[in-house]
Amino acid sequence: MASIAFITGATSGFGKATAYKFAAHGYDVIINGRRTDRLQQLAEVIETKYNVAVIQLPCEVRDEAAVFSSIRGLPDSWKKIDVLVNNAGLAAGRDYFDEASLDDWNTMIDTNVKGFLYVARAVAELMIQNGHGHIINMGSTAGKEVYEKGNVYCASKFAVDALNQAMRIDLLRHQIKVTAINPGAAETEFSLVRFKGDTAAAKKIYDGIEPLHAEDIADVIYYCASLPPHVCINDLTLTCTRQASNLYFNRQPG
Repeated sequence: MASIAFITGATSGFGKATAYKFAAHGYDVIINGRRTDRLQQLAEVIETKYNVAVIQLPCEVRDEAAVFSSIRGLPDSWKKIDVLVNNAGLAAGRDYFDEASLDDWNTMIDTNVKGFLYVARAVAELMIQNGHGHIINMGSTAGKEVYEKGNVYCASKFAVDALNQAMRIDLLRHQIKVTAINPGAAETEFSLVRFKGDTAAAKKIYDGIEPLHAEDIADVIYYCASLPPHVCINDLTLTCTRQASNLYFNRQPG
C-alpha cells in the first residue's frame, strides 16, 4: 500500500495545497475539514487527477469525542499513517486585549490548542503502534513574537510552539519525528476569516509585499516529510522576502 498522509484543515489554504502536494507524490490521503461540500470536491479532484485513494473525515477538531472516534474508527489499513500535517487552526478578530471578543478567544483556544492536541494525540497512538511516523505541526511567526492586537492568537501559537517541542522530546523514544512549520504573512482565506469577511481589511495586511502562497508552504512541508529517516527538521520558520519578523516589513510604496 502507498504511504499515507493525514491533513487536517484540508478544505482551504495550506491544508488544501498540502493534500494536493502529497497526492501528487503518490500518497494516499486522509483529509479532514468542517465543510463537507468542499471536502467532497477535494476528494473527487484528488482521486481523478492523481489516481490515489482518499478518505474523508468531516469532523470538527474541537470535538474531542468526534476526533478520537473518527481516527480510531479508520479501517486498519488506513491506520498506518506515515505523516500527520496538523494544520487546522484560525485567527478570529484582531482587537485590543480589553476590547476583544471572549467568543473569539474561546474559538481560537478550542481550535488552535485543544483541537490541535486531540488530533496529535489520537494519531500519535497509531504511530506508536506502527513503530514510526512524522507529525508536522503548523505553527506561526505569531508563536515566536507577539504583536499588537495579537493577544490570544499569539498565545495559542506560543502554545503550539511549546507543545511541538514537548512532542519532539516525549515521542523521541518511539522514533517519531516532530516538526514545526512557522509561516509568516501568507495570503489564504486566513485573513478573510480573521476579519470576518472584511475583504479590504484582509487585503491591507499584504499591502506592498508579495506574501507567501499556500503552495510555498506545501512545498516546505513535503520537503520536511521527504527527508531520510535519520533526519528531522525540528523547527522551521519561513517568511516572504519582504518580511523579517512580525514587526519588520519592507513594503513597496503603493
